Amino acid sequence: MGLPIVAVIAGLALLVWSAERFVDGAASTSRYLGLSPLLIGMLVIGFGTSAPELMVSALAAAQDNPGLALGNAYGSNITNIGLILGLVALIAPLAVQSGVLRRELPILCGATLLSAWQLRDGVIDTTEALILLVALAAFIGASIWQGRQAEAATDTLASETDHSLESHPMSLKASVTWTLVGLVLLVASSRLLVWGAVAIAQAFGVSDLIIGLTVVAIGTSLPELASSLSALRRREHDLVLGNVVGSNLFNTLGVVGLAGVITPIQVGGEVMMRDWPVMAVMTLAMTVFAFGIKGRGGRINRLEGGLLLALFVGYTAYLVRVVIQGGG
Repeated sequence: MGLPIVAVIAGLALLVWSAERFVDGAASTSRYLGLSPLLIGMLVIGFGTSAPELMVSALAAAQDNPGLALGNAYGSNITNIGLILGLVALIAPLAVQSGVLRRELPILCGATLLSAWQLRDGVIDTTEALILLVALAAFIGASIWQGRQAEAATDTLASETDHSLESHPMSLKASVTWTLVGLVLLVASSRLLVWGAVAIAQAFGVSDLIIGLTVVAIGTSLPELASSLSALRRREHDLVLGNVVGSNLFNTLGVVGLAGVITPIQVGGEVMMRDWPVMAVMTLAMTVFAFGIKGRGGRINRLEGGLLLALFVGYTAYLVRVVIQGGG
């Protein structure tokens, strides 16, 4: 048992470190390739911080542990909103000014509803997984078109991303090197983490879904936490929310989609009755808070952040109780 625990701890530590290097390198490389700051903020940084979830879930699915793959994706969404956004808003209220983000939030709500439709029969098959990937491709295409519009350059998310890149200058050689090194280490650390997590689940008789929803989900969300706290220090509020929204979109569409293409995901009734509703409520709450009461751009204040964090803590405590009672 000692070796799997060491593997999980080492895998998570290496995963977080390599994810940060990968995102920094990829964002800087994208700038050298001429991508607009808005696209870098929306796609490269937002989706890049979900690289750990993608690697872990793909490997879990390939090793016939689809429950771990699904739990990692949905659990990361819950962690991103409840722990990361809730904690950050509790530290300092977040002003939401980006029009792009306010357009993305309803899309995330739609993707969450789409996932419920796919869970209805207890399995996400290959066709349904492909639908998720096509939806992700359509979103990326629309984002690229949007990023090329003239007004996109004035969006606050674009200016905050540009400021973030300027504060961490990197040569083209260093950018490419860190992108490749980060990617290789992401794969290696993901393999280590999946092996350890599955071994622990089997030893304690806990389902790989529960392991994915808790330990693995929180661990793979640490890059989002690190980037969000860094953006908060620079008072780049829209970049904080952009990290969460972009990551959750990628988890819901890309991570689950890729895992489902590798192998159909059998879904227990507890996912639809317990885990999806929590994810949906938190997604809706984040959207309402971001839009504000009058729908003119909101401010996620400390009270709202505290509510999101409390919901996350309550949900996690319930999962822990399920494990202790032997229902995992």
